Amino acid sequence: MQLIKDQQIIDNTWQYIADDDEPKSGDISVSFARWQRDKQQLLAHEGKLGVRMSSTDSVDELADDLEKLQLIELDFPDFADGRLFSQAWLLRGRYHYQGEIRAIGYYIPDQVFYLARVGVNAFSPKVSEELSDIMNKLNDFTVNYQRSIN
Repeated sequence: MQLIKDQQIIDNTWQYIADDDEPKSGDISVSFARWQRDKQQLLAHEGKLGVRMSSTDSVDELADDLEKLQLIELDFPDFADGRLFSQAWLLRGRYHYQGEIRAIGYYIPDQVFYLARVGVNAFSPKVSEELSDIMNKLNDFTVNYQRSIN
């Protein structure tokens, strides 16, 4: 499946590994709970590492590990849950995370401009038909009234 990263449509090279599955080769992401439980084993993995965070996971508990991670996936449970906006801002603003922050799950194209404002630089929609709409929404506004991450 394709996704948008840094306002470019690219192929997704990452694979999410469920908590009870064995890690595969290549670039993988795991849940926040699995990262906490199996961190040492995962650090021996050949390939890039990422963590999938839910709206209830604590960015503060991940802060010391950010330099080891190339991807943070923010898994939106539904489009009305805004807590992940705050997590993105914390990752970029407080912890100066430089890797990819990817929105996944149930967000809507109308939210992507605001997600980019708080530090999200990649978007993986549920259906590839939304890619062009998301690209357009990233450029909805040309003037910002307040400072943010971007």
